[in-house]
Amino acid sequence: MSSSFEQHQKRRLISSYFSVVLSIGLVLFLLGLLGMLVLNAKKVSDHFKEQVVVTIYLKDTAKEVEIKQLEKSLAMAEYVKSTEYVSKEQAAEFMKAENGEDFMDFVGYNPLQNSIDVHLKADFVTSEHLEKISSEASSKNFVEEVTYDNDLVNLMNENVKKISFWVLLISGIFTLIAVLLINSSIRLAVYSKRFTIKTMQMVGATKQFIRRPFVWKSVRLGIIGAILALIGMAIVLYYINKSFPELGLLNTPILVVGLFVFVFALGIIITWISTHIATQRFLNLKTDALYY
Repeated sequence: MSSSFEQHQKRRLISSYFSVVLSIGLVLFLLGLLGMLVLNAKKVSDHFKEQVVVTIYLKDTAKEVEIKQLEKSLAMAEYVKSTEYVSKEQAAEFMKAENGEDFMDFVGYNPLQNSIDVHLKADFVTSEHLEKISSEASSKNFVEEVTYDNDLVNLMNENVKKISFWVLLISGIFTLIAVLLINSSIRLAVYSKRFTIKTMQMVGATKQFIRRPFVWKSVRLGIIGAILALIGMAIVLYYINKSFPELGLLNTPILVVGLFVFVFALGIIITWISTHIATQRFLNLKTDALYY
């Protein structure tokens, strides 16, 4: 009977520890994913901004030396990320592949123009900068027209500001929820040992002596939960980077390592503080209050 009772208690203890580790790991994992989103929010928005194309259409009378000079000056400009010269023949081939038929069979000639596609750096993708760049390019006498999607740029910049605000707000709320959830799990685990705490106190053990094993046990559970969270984060980060390599999520290893260290440290700090507070509460309770 005694052996059966001890096994039952042991199973309950293991189940309690497992639930604490699982809750810590899950909360830290979700918090880590949110941290990854916060750290890479600008990188993701910059990626989409840099897809905006400013197309400079050239007159047929434009000389090759003039085109080369314009390309060189654009490549050296601080606001330009990359440029690409697209001849009218290449443009015709692209339209043929896009539409599935050769429009020149109906027109009889190639009405398209030679052009230079310019991709700007993300910080310069604003209406003001685009207008300035367009004016500079249009001042060349061999440039026919400069086009870009100004409405798309304005919409993109507005959405980036809104998304950044909500991501920061949700991050703060979720961090608070994470702390409360882990704290609740730790308090429940300590609550099951409240009679043991009071018994040790009644036989003369000091508060520090009683508190120490509980704190270290919780810290170990926090470390295990944090390791599980980091493994999950690493798997998700690997697959996201594999699916979207253009985002370059692993190009800043210092930020990634910093986030992993932060999540690991958070698992230790929250469990240590929560256990310290929970054990202190039961140490200060009177014996009669332990039954409520």
